[in-house]
Amino acid sequence: MKTLKLDIENYSTEPEDLIAYGFDASGLAEMPAAVAWPRSVEEVVNIMRHADREMLAVIPRGAGTGMSGGSVPAKGALVLSLERMNKILEIDEENLTALVEPGVINGRLQRELQSMGLFYPPDPASMDFCTLGGNVAENAGGPRALKYGVTRDYVLELEAVLANGGLIKTGVQTRKGVVGYDLTRLLVGSEGTLAVITKIRLKVLPLPEDVLTLLVLFKSVQHSGDAVSRIIAAKIIPRTLEFMDNESIRAVEAYNPIGLPKDAEALLLIELDGHPAAIRSEAEQVVEICESLGAEVTMAEDDRARETLWKARRGVSPALYHISSRKISEDIVVPRSKIPEMLASLKKLSEKSKIPIASFGHAGDGNIHVNLLPPERKDLTPVLNELFDNVLRLGGTISGEHGVGLSKKPFIGMEIKPAELKLMRDIKAVFDPKGLLNPGKIFP
Repeated sequence: MKTLKLDIENYSTEPEDLIAYGFDASGLAEMPAAVAWPRSVEEVVNIMRHADREMLAVIPRGAGTGMSGGSVPAKGALVLSLERMNKILEIDEENLTALVEPGVINGRLQRELQSMGLFYPPDPASMDFCTLGGNVAENAGGPRALKYGVTRDYVLELEAVLANGGLIKTGVQTRKGVVGYDLTRLLVGSEGTLAVITKIRLKVLPLPEDVLTLLVLFKSVQHSGDAVSRIIAAKIIPRTLEFMDNESIRAVEAYNPIGLPKDAEALLLIELDGHPAAIRSEAEQVVEICESLGAEVTMAEDDRARETLWKARRGVSPALYHISSRKISEDIVVPRSKIPEMLASLKKLSEKSKIPIASFGHAGDGNIHVNLLPPERKDLTPVLNELFDNVLRLGGTISGEHGVGLSKKPFIGMEIKPAELKLMRDIKAVFDPKGLLNPGKIFP
């Protein structure tokens, strides 16, 4: 491979760098040929032109927090790490937008906005270290998606570099705009297979006046699912409605104990935000619904107590790795009304396969993170096939926010039919005719 025309500090073939950038949170790994760290859009253009000339595969990368192998390099590829393009370029308080580079950490933007009385809702569990560029590439969600939506709902405008080094700008700065095809929404969630995102303009909101947090403990997993359906049916939309089963509760208490009762079969972490009087009225209704199902409800007394609960919730995934280093995390979604049925099917699947299954996630929008915890290395394809069959039978989808990447690629045909897959491949070919951008991802 020819040397890139970049300053030496922005480019490496050292083995330690190749190892560090050869894997993501999926547990999958492959050694790249090199890693580059551009600091500007001009450097990205330069790199992509070089790659186009040399027929060099390029893997765009944020922080490597993805769960589906989306940033795992193809063998011999160049990893294009955007972590050094990390400036918050503008926060427009008059028009409620923020312009950022792709390497900005989600949580950093959250804190900056909060100090100004503003709010960016998408909040993945990895928000303290994941990048906004990666969030856009995966269309990241998070607990607050129930009320506020996912990343796609906040991206107004993108600057991006094509596989041949061409620079494009999509979208508009305004809240409305219907001129031509919506290329912005096409790029969001494209997993780095269509273009390299170099600037992002996001919609932001006023900070809610108040937040109220409830911890709800259940003696029955079925009743926790029933509570979710009844709360939504009561026309109450919390900002979060999070679920943890007993396996997840016990894992968190073993990993970073905060005093959650290990005998609880399930818990819901429910947050309401808005005008203080309004959310207290809604909280009373939520408490009544949950207590009617035999639940025990407590309210977080202050911000410190609230943060402790969220630390536990965001720590579930790493905690489960301490139970099984071979953990496989799936990201399924079913209609909210089907959550009780889905949870029952997971219990049966665990008993049938003799593999412990821990479930947690965003129950309010039907998004459950299903974690298979095999005690030994074995082929789990039959178990995953049955899991996804159950999900699709209930009208769901096999991935809600983790993307397809490498890990879901073998199963995409279960949900997307041949005609639609061909259209997607054709779109990929228009943006990237040589197949250089994140090759081997999404399509089987």
